[in-house]
Amino acid sequence: MSSRPNETQKLLQHWRESVPNDRLAHLIRDVGRAQMRALQLRLSAHGVSFGHWTFLRILWIKDGLTQKELSDLAGVMEPTTFSAVKAMEGMGLIERRQMSGNRKNMHVFLTRSGMALQKDLVPLAEEVNRISVEGISDASIAELRSTLLTMIENLVKAEAQSMLADADASDAV
Repeated sequence: MSSRPNETQKLLQHWRESVPNDRLAHLIRDVGRAQMRALQLRLSAHGVSFGHWTFLRILWIKDGLTQKELSDLAGVMEPTTFSAVKAMEGMGLIERRQMSGNRKNMHVFLTRSGMALQKDLVPLAEEVNRISVEGISDASIAELRSTLLTMIENLVKAEAQSMLADADASDAV
């Protein structure tokens, strides 16, 4: 191992020494960052960026989406999707087509090359997941998964309540 700490080592040191009791949201974000970095290092050997990985994963599940649907599922703005799709098209991973009867929307389809990457790239993501849970019991992983899903459910409820309160406030005006 290098004597100079890498980005992930710096994250770990930050959490262990500087802010061991910082907010859970920050820790979750940093775990995600570390996993993304680990995956990006592996993807780059195949000439694929993490951003492209996100879109490929979606298209492997449902090919032929509109660029808007792809943006929504990836959780990014449409200009970001447009740039990524254009780059991926240049790489020969996808093609954009208009469907007959609908000249307005562009649909994104994987090429054979884009589809073939699935067998090479998915195992890389599985490897990163395996590495990140090494030494953690199956029961702890199941509990963590359940806890994180409960946290999302709590946030969904809070958001819905906030939207209702905002709607009530605007009706009162």
